[in-house]
Amino acid sequence: QVQLVESGGGLVQPGGSLRLSCTASGFTVSSSIMKWYRQAPGKEREMVATIATPNSYTNYADSVKGRFTISRDNAENAVYLQMNSLKPEDTAVYLCYALPLRRLSPYWGQGTQVTVSS
Repeated sequence: QVQLVESGGGLVQPGGSLRLSCTASGFTVSSSIMKWYRQAPGKEREMVATIATPNSYTNYADSVKGRFTISRDNAENAVYLQMNSLKPEDTAVYLCYALPLRRLSPYWGQGTQVTVSS
């Protein structure tokens, strides 16, 4: 059974940090394109970061470059998003996305809420 389970969200003050985790089961992240998206109320879903095989290519939205880092742990079958220097505009539900090799449609996690507020 395929599952993507996000964790690590919460309430943080501006300038703070959070580390999101996305743990996968039923497929391997090492052979998948993995992404983090976010969706704020009233806004479109936005791609935040991508990590892809085989060379762990990464890509980031301009709004998070230099502040967020996506990484992958093949042994844990998980993907992480380290978020530093958080801003109120980073407030959103963060969702994990997975597109395994040879699959046409992605898997999505249920999301984890990140709120940046003083």
